[in-house]
Order: sequence, then structure tokens, then C-alpha cells
Amino acid sequence: MKIIKRNGAEAVFDNEKIFNAVAKANAAIDQSDRISEKDIKRITDKVTKKCNKLGRAVSVEEVQDMVEREIMGAGAFTLAKTYITYRYTRELVRKSNTTDDKIMSLIECNNEEVKQENSNKNPTVNSVQRDYMAGEVSKDITRRILLPTDIVKAHEDGLIHFHDADYFAQHMHNCDLVNLEDMLENGTVISGTMIEKPHSFSTACNIATQIIAQVASNQYGGQSISLTHLAPFVKISREKIRRAVREELSAVGITDEQSISRIAEKRLREEINRGVQCIQYQVVTLLTTNGQAPFITVFMYLGEARDEEERADLALIIEEVLEQRIKGVKNEAGAWITPAFPKLIYVLEEDNVRPGSKYHYLTKLAARCTAKRMVPDYISEKIMLENKIDKNGEGHCYTCMGCRSFLTPYVDECGKPKYYGRFNQGVVTVNLVDIGLSAEGDMEKFYKIFDERMELCHRALRARHERLLGTLSDAAPILWQYGALTRLPKGETIDKYLYGGYSTLSLGYAGLWECVMALNGKKLTEPEGEELGIEIMKLLNKYTAKWKVEENIDYSLYGTPLESTTYKFAKCLQKRFGIIEGVTDKNYITNSYHVHVTEPIDAFDKLSLEAKFQALSPGGAISYVEVPDMQNNIDAVLGIMEYIYDHIMYAELNTKSDFCQVCGYDGEILIEKDEDGKLVWECPNCHNRDQSKMNVARRTCGYIGTQYWNQGRTQEIQERVLHL
Repeated sequence: MKIIKRNGAEAVFDNEKIFNAVAKANAAIDQSDRISEKDIKRITDKVTKKCNKLGRAVSVEEVQDMVEREIMGAGAFTLAKTYITYRYTRELVRKSNTTDDKIMSLIECNNEEVKQENSNKNPTVNSVQRDYMAGEVSKDITRRILLPTDIVKAHEDGLIHFHDADYFAQHMHNCDLVNLEDMLENGTVISGTMIEKPHSFSTACNIATQIIAQVASNQYGGQSISLTHLAPFVKISREKIRRAVREELSAVGITDEQSISRIAEKRLREEINRGVQCIQYQVVTLLTTNGQAPFITVFMYLGEARDEEERADLALIIEEVLEQRIKGVKNEAGAWITPAFPKLIYVLEEDNVRPGSKYHYLTKLAARCTAKRMVPDYISEKIMLENKIDKNGEGHCYTCMGCRSFLTPYVDECGKPKYYGRFNQGVVTVNLVDIGLSAEGDMEKFYKIFDERMELCHRALRARHERLLGTLSDAAPILWQYGALTRLPKGETIDKYLYGGYSTLSLGYAGLWECVMALNGKKLTEPEGEELGIEIMKLLNKYTAKWKVEENIDYSLYGTPLESTTYKFAKCLQKRFGIIEGVTDKNYITNSYHVHVTEPIDAFDKLSLEAKFQALSPGGAISYVEVPDMQNNIDAVLGIMEYIYDHIMYAELNTKSDFCQVCGYDGEILIEKDEDGKLVWECPNCHNRDQSKMNVARRTCGYIGTQYWNQGRTQEIQERVLHL
């Protein structure tokens, strides 16, 4: 069994330290109040047994809490008081230097929490460590100076989560939809260099990757681009290639237009291949200033094309993207593996979703890609047009900003819908489970606590908004001056884009399943549980609507993905309320409105149920179904995709895609417990447990992650049931 020390480093659990600590406190009190050595041993054994029962690495604070409870349970109240006083005194000493300790532990790669914080960042790499070091300083400044103390305490106690505090000291926003069309058509500036409109498709793709890298280095969330913005350059390349081919053939006396067209199309396909390959390989090999590949989503929507010619060219690009993603990328051992990025989103529409429709061949290709590489994810044009209606009464279909954060419908001053060039200001998430448990089954008390927590979240969100107020366009020229979001003059503030619905502020929520269970003992899959869950979702939306009207800021409800926070919230709940079956008995809590990962339910029932909750999460959400290897059952994948089109706005299929570099095993790498009770990844063929010598890909929060997960998230992955 392992223990996580205060600086984040992991060590072997040693119960002798518990015995010695209690013995020292015992020796410091009067003889008449002391307990026997046998009693100290009994307390030590009870705490050790409880730690073992948790089945995960425990923190020092958790162990000390258990020790306090066991001392008081033994009736040794004087000893308990001495132990608590000593602990408090030591805490005051430690608080003077916690940031230094954390920085040193991450530099030496001893910080277990940092190692597992982000499933796509390798904490042993210098650039990642530099980002984490800066993050620790930012968090320290945020805690001490920038945020009110009650918000800091609520965050530390797990009542809310103030996202991305490691970037809060800077004037940075969360995620966005890059206006690639404007930047390619009208030119941009990258690192002081003028980039003019490209004259070929492959050049446009190359410029797009440079834009992606620059944007990623100037904000901290996900970004999305649309392939539709690259489609016009296919026509430019076609015409350029045709001219060259005509000249070449005429030089040898050939003027046949059919021959010219055949050769030109072949060369065009080769150029599309090169351009798409540039995007795929550049994205996975680029390192941004925060030490990771850009969190980029590529949107594939035929309905965005302006005419049939552009739609056909867009289809060529989509086909090539899917073909290359099916192939994958080579790892250091030369084996084809699943890359984490770019994330792909494919829109299901009438022209492609049914057998016999014009572009159904692309949908079949997307199904093969999902079965092999876990992407693309799917947006239903049909359902989205029903859910995303603007003030003119018109429905719209558009991509999320990264993994699941959706902008709300917006119409500009000319009455035209606008999505590209918009962004999210930031996220604060409420722990619904804590409210449910704090209410103790009393709904009146629940609503009172709910109101208090909403006000806390509101003030925390306002802090995010106010941190951005006054930001000059000079802070991120690629975003604010050169077209990624807008084209402001130098020295102008971005303030006008923080109001009126242009950008959003996200109220996140987590653990609806456990919250409902805590309140009425029902599951969301039961009628009474579903009814209460819907009521809570509607209540959350009432608060965001109220704030929006009062402040002219577009607050929106967001289904938080909870990467590392799922473990943090679970630990805080166990500390406050103990182990409660069905509520706090896991080392994770459920993402947003999702059905619990252990709940037996088929894929179609799950999607149908979650569609009701997804419609009430306008700021973003995604549903998934967990499936086995589907590479030999593409018809079943297509069946799920048709169901998505008819029933739910945004969903994905979770498959497995792993590789062992030691033995070459190409299959599912499993999760096992080591001798200390820690969950570890193990190759079922050669029993390799070295994470640096395996490639594991799992979707954990909308994006695909690659094996850097904390113990809570790892347990959640292990316990997922199949829905098909």
C-alpha cells in the first residue's frame, strides 16, 4: 500500500509512523490520561485496516483524520486534543513553504498528484515541468491574493472546483472556436511575420498547424477548427494543378481534356494526402508552451459547405482525414498506434446517415475509424438544430470548443449567426454530491444549501470574468489582433467581447447520479431518480438564466468532464461523510449527468435517457457508450450512429486501443493491483507494468488520454461495464 505525502510524493505506507506519532502525543500528557501501548497498537491496526480497505493510495491528511477518530473512539479525549494541537502546529509551519516543496518534488519527479493530473502530459519532460512550476506559482498567487478566502476554502474542501487556477494569474481565457476562414482568406501574423493567403491546399494546411500551435500557447483550454475552412483551397490547388498538367501534356502534343482531368485529379489527391498528413503529424508532434500537444478538435460537417462543388471538395478532405486516422501514427517502436490528437467530430446528417444517401460512404469510413481509433465523435445535425435555436428562431449546427464546451446561439449586430471567433471565459464546477449529502434527505435543506453554493459559484465565476476585464489585445496578438478570435487594434481592451453573449462563462456540475442517490436512494435510471435529476438540472439552468439577465453575461450550464477532479471530490466526500454505499464508496464520482459506469444498461437505453439531460446542459456535455472490439462488427457501429442521429445531440463510442512495446501485444492492456494495493496497468501477454514501455489510450473526459491517470480515474476506467 502507498501513501501520498503532503508535497505530492508517493511513499510506501509505514504504520510504524502512526504508532510513533500517537506514542509521542501520549508521552506528552499526564500519566493519568495516558493509554497503554496495547491501546496504541490497536489504534494503529484499525487505521491500517481502514487504509487497506480503501484499495488505493491514501493521503497523509486522510490517515491523520482516521487516527483522530480512533483516539476519540477509544475515549482518550486528552490524548486526542494533544494530537490535534500538535498536528495544527505542524500545519502552520508547513504552510510557510508549501509551494517550494511542491516545485522541488515535481522537478525530481516525486509528485504523484502532478504525475497523474493530466493524461496527455509527461511530467518527466522539462517543458512540462516548467509549465507545472509556473502553475504552482500561479496557484499560490491565486490562493493568497487573487481569490476571496471563502472561495479558496470551498475549492480546497471540494465543495466547488475552481478550474485552471494554474493559469488564473495571467489574463487568459479557456477555450474557443478559431476563425480559420478569416485567417486563411485575409492573412494573419505569426511571431511578427506576415502570412498571406495561401495558394494551395497543402500550404493552407501547413499554415493551419502553425495557427493551432500559436492559439494553444495563448489560452489554456481546447480549440476547434473546421475542415470547411480548408475546402476552398482544394479548388485553388485543382486549378493550379490543371494548368501545370495542361502545359506539360501540350508540350508533348496531348490536349485531351479527359487525360488532363485524370492526371490532375490524381495529383490533387496526392496534395490532399500531404496536407492532411501535415495536420495529423504536426499536431501530434508539436509541443506548445505548456509542454503538450495542442488540445485541438477538427470538425467535419458537409452542411457548412457553401455549394455542391465545395461540398464535394470537403468530402475529399474528410475521406483523407478518416483514412489516415484509421492507419494511426507510429510510436517509437515503429508500431501503428492511436494518437490522442486531433480529436475528430463528424456530423451525422440526412445526406450521409442512411444507407443509400449520397455521402454514406464517408459514414461507413467514420464507423471503421471509430472501431479502430475511438474517433470521430458524432454530432446529430437533426437534434442540434432542435436544441440550438437563436433569437431569430433558427436552429444551428456547429462544433464544440475542444471536447464538449458549446457556445450558446448568437446573432451579431447584422442579424447573422456567429460561432467562429468566439470563446469561453472559464469554468467553476459545483460538487452536487456534497449538497445532496449535506441535506441529509431534507429537500428544504437541500434547496437552502443549493442556493448558498450557487452564490459561491456565481462569485467565483465573476472572479474569472473580472480577471479578463481590461485585458489588452497585446496580451495575445494571434487571438485578438490577427484573426483567430477578432482583429482589434493594438492597445484596445477585449471588454466588449465579454458581454452580450459573445463569449460564455460555464457553471459546471458533477455527480448528479450520486446526488440523487443521496437524496432519495434512487438511480437516474429509475423513474423517481430521473424525475429528481431533471428537476436539479432545471434548477441549475434557472440560476444561470437569472445571472445572465442581471449582468448581460452569457452564463451557461456545462457538464464538467472531471479529469483529476473526480478523485479529489471523492476523497473530500469520504473525509466529510465517510463511506456511504452507492454514494461515496468509490474513489471517483460520476461525470456530469452520466449513468454510473458500473450500471448495467444497453447502449440505446443509455443514449435515450442521457439525451434528456444533455438537452438541459446547453454549455456543453457529451454522452458515450462503452463497447468491446467492434472492428469486425461495423454494422453494429453504424446502427449506434443512426440511433445517435435520431435521439441525441452529441455522443461517442469508447473502444480500446493499446500496444505493449515489450512483447508487441496489440490488444487491451488491463488494470491490476500491485502488492501495495495500487492500481497499475499490465500487459496480459508478458505482464509488463512499465508505463513508459506501453501505449494505452482511453477516452476519459471527451479527449483521448494516454495513460497518465490518478488512482480515482484508473478505478473508474477499470469498473466500466460494456453497453453493447
